[in-house]
Amino acid sequence: MASVPSLILASASPRRRDLLAGLGVRFAVRPVDLDETPRSGEEARDYVRRLAEEKATARRGPGELVLAADTSVVLDDEILGKPADEAEARAMLGRLAGREHTVLTGIALAGGAGIALAGGAEAGDGLRALVEESRVRIAPMSEEEIAWYAATGEGLDKAGAYAAQGVGALFVEAIAGDYTNVVGLPLPATYRLFREAGRDLREFRS
Repeated sequence: MASVPSLILASASPRRRDLLAGLGVRFAVRPVDLDETPRSGEEARDYVRRLAEEKATARRGPGELVLAADTSVVLDDEILGKPADEAEARAMLGRLAGREHTVLTGIALAGGAGIALAGGAEAGDGLRALVEESRVRIAPMSEEEIAWYAATGEGLDKAGAYAAQGVGALFVEAIAGDYTNVVGLPLPATYRLFREAGRDLREFRS
């Protein structure tokens, strides 16, 4: 039987780490620091997929599989990334409150030397990627509620300035699609990506 390669999570996100660890999967964390500025005219789906692919291929070692993801909130065709500060968090929340928006996550799986992925890949040998989409409706929020939540600091390191899995759940009225996608790593899509790549995520369980 072929040996199981080492699995690397190319992300510093504790939410992605916790989701993957919750499956009992063995992996190492290797964050990648990239310029995440959208390119001129770049569509949101292309943006999250590109960043996931760049993170997955940045530092591949021999015998490793690298999993990477990038999540963005999209409102009125505008990509809302992580707020720079509390004031920007309040501004983002003010725009999201009482409305529905899209959450897109690009996920990519790259094989290092000696790791072949099945069927080639759209973005080049040893790389496969996809984009998952969910819709989220945020409840109407008063200025006091927006200021209070922004001041918790919970959303400062999250796209759209909120966390559906944290205190922000107080204001998430509905989610259409995969909840884990909104958290940052769509697990059913990740499982599917591994299968499409000729691997099985279950083989990485302890």
